[in-house]
Parts: sequence; structure tokens; C-alpha cells
Amino acid sequence: MIKRSPIYRGSIIDVGIETVVLPNGRQVDLEMVRHPGGAAVVAIDAYHRVCLLRQYRYAADGWIWELPAGKLDANEPPILAAQRELSEEAHLQATQWDSLGSMLSSPGVFSERVHLFLARGLSLKVSEPEAHEVFEVHWVAFAEAMDWAGCGTITDAKTLIGLYRAQQFLNA
Repeated sequence: MIKRSPIYRGSIIDVGIETVVLPNGRQVDLEMVRHPGGAAVVAIDAYHRVCLLRQYRYAADGWIWELPAGKLDANEPPILAAQRELSEEAHLQATQWDSLGSMLSSPGVFSERVHLFLARGLSLKVSEPEAHEVFEVHWVAFAEAMDWAGCGTITDAKTLIGLYRAQQFLNA
């Protein structure tokens, strides 16, 4: 990056114009949204059900299906963010954690990288959700969740990728 001209800095995102040199040698100005990244959890119980949140998202014009997920706090390792979010949103803890890699939410403009995890060996853990979150916790048969992913009932990218990667991991 040659320079960055800030436009807006909020509690989560930092928006600016970044002057960069591309691999082809051209210098361009890019509108960039810097985000600390996040973690999402595919939590599967002993009955092969997955925990999905039916969550209200203003930007999506209503309710959507999502995995428990949230942003990374400053210098927080992704696995700790995943464990925190599973506790806060689904009131669960897990004894077995596997990485499902990461994904880029919209690499044309966002720096956000979401780290995906598979959680098993689940048990209840009482915690409080954050005030700005409005959601319901649902347990859906994994096969049905995969059907929802295929037919468009689930539209959230991290949830789609998390479910597909969990299926690949479990079938390996």
C-alpha cells in the first residue's frame, strides 16, 4: 500500500481509499473496508443435528439462517472467538474442536476473513447474548440443513461454506 485516506472509523469497521500497486504494475485507488475478522462454528450434537440461529439482520431485510459466529476481539485467536461465540449465542461448550479453514466474505472490498470450526462433544453453558443480537436457536438435522443450503433457504455465505466443509470433513 502506498497510502491510505481514511473515510470512516467505527467500532467494527474502518473505511478508506487505499492507493496500491497491482501485480501488473498499475497504481490504483481502491475503496476498502478493514474488518478484524471473525469465527463461525458448525456445532453438531450426538444426534447429528446442527445448531443454526434464525437471526434478524437489518442489512438482509429480515430473518436469515446462520451458524453461531462473531467478530474477533483485538488480538484474539480465532479458536477463542469461536468458543466465546458458541457460548454466547448457543449456550454451549464443546470438548472437540476441528478447524475447517477460513473464508473471505467479499474480497473485492472487505478484508474480513472468517475462520470456520467444527465443534462436537457439546454440553450446555449458561451465558448472555449481546444486546444488539436478536435470534432464535434451532437444532436442525444435518442432512436437512444441507438440503436448505442446496435449495437457497440458507443464504449466508459463512454458513453455506461451513456446512459444506463440515460435511467434507465428516465424510473423509
